[in-house]
Amino acid sequence: MKSITFVGIVLLLVSSVLLYLSTGFALNEIKMSHFVGVLGGIGIGLIFGGMVGYVSKGSAIKEEQKRKEYLQLQKEKLDLEKQAAELANQQTISKTISSQDQNNL
Repeated sequence: MKSITFVGIVLLLVSSVLLYLSTGFALNEIKMSHFVGVLGGIGIGLIFGGMVGYVSKGSAIKEEQKRKEYLQLQKEKLDLEKQAAELANQQTISKTISSQDQNNL
């Protein structure tokens, strides 16, 4: 967002320089065509800003979705690790019990 603001300021400075160059450095020579040009520039700037905002919002939403999926996968991984640890404990307990039964016979 900071880069977009910087670009907007640079374009504003360029447009003001072009306005002064087209009027011969005299503000009293500003005509209606200059105002029409300014309004056209504002419209183009709004369209350009809207497109950039739409793209940046879409990419932010995609990143947030990827982050949520990653957290969900981490949670599932922890659950699977817990289940594997419980299963291993149950197997060791059952092996211990079966070996004790064999020793008792």
